[in-house]
Amino acid sequence: MKKQVIIDTDPGPDDGVAILTALGSPLIEVLGVCAVAGNVPLHHTVRNVCKILELAERQDVRVFGGAKTPLARPLFTAEYVHGKTGFDGYDLPEPTMPIQSQYAADFIVEEVISRPPKSITICALGPLTNIAIALGRDDRIAERIEQIVWMGGALSEGGNVTPAAEFNCYVDPEAARRVLSSGAQVVMMPLDVTHKAHVTAERIERFRTMGNQVGPIFAELLTYAKQFDWQKYGVDRAPMHDPTTVAWLLKPELFSGLHVNVEIETASPLTTGMTVIDWWGVTNRQKNAYVVRDLDTEGFYNLIFETFSRLP
Repeated sequence: MKKQVIIDTDPGPDDGVAILTALGSPLIEVLGVCAVAGNVPLHHTVRNVCKILELAERQDVRVFGGAKTPLARPLFTAEYVHGKTGFDGYDLPEPTMPIQSQYAADFIVEEVISRPPKSITICALGPLTNIAIALGRDDRIAERIEQIVWMGGALSEGGNVTPAAEFNCYVDPEAARRVLSSGAQVVMMPLDVTHKAHVTAERIERFRTMGNQVGPIFAELLTYAKQFDWQKYGVDRAPMHDPTTVAWLLKPELFSGLHVNVEIETASPLTTGMTVIDWWGVTNRQKNAYVVRDLDTEGFYNLIFETFSRLP
């Protein structure tokens, strides 16, 4: 039976690779894609979701617009990485597919409540605003969701937007706190694991020579987006963040981690958005997330290329 998945996202090329990995897998049914403001404002993230789906010839997948701003603070975006549109680097056609009128958080609640318990997984590729709003509207969904697999946070890698905070958590730390305190089963893909999923020039070339339309286009998008990381971390050290969430659903044996307590800092000027992870169990705080720390990098990329090869 296929895994039933809702993708919540703020594309970004990494998000695009994650979405396409899910669409290319025969093991996943994408019930809908929810857009949230994050990497770029909401009007761009909605448009980028549609561009991805049309590129994959999957206009049958429903798209929902969500939160324009975080729960309690102004929106912080990352055009300095992804460009003004979030998809700078390749001029994808303007999409024509419709956007659903239903609000993303309401769609999440409706789907989770209407289906059997533990039958839906949410892949969260951006700030957790939509999911936090959904939990605020009906807290029953926390125990009915099979997993929330979130790309966010950091343990020992430090932050990528401040010294302490990873971008997705920094954008909406109040939302992250609400999700992690909800009782839902959370799997967290922090920078510690995504920084081991390096996008090398050789791997981008594998996208470029894939022989379909999707691979070469994403080679261009990734080349543009990863220039920032190559300058920051060094050549061939650019991380591939968001696809780790989908890879976890398909091959969890590629990853390893621990079930631990994670708390979110929301007040400190220095450390807002920091994920305080009790890796060694030095407190008696309740364990609320499975935090992934390692992966089989070659196996991870082989999985991505395998799923991409099934796309148009």
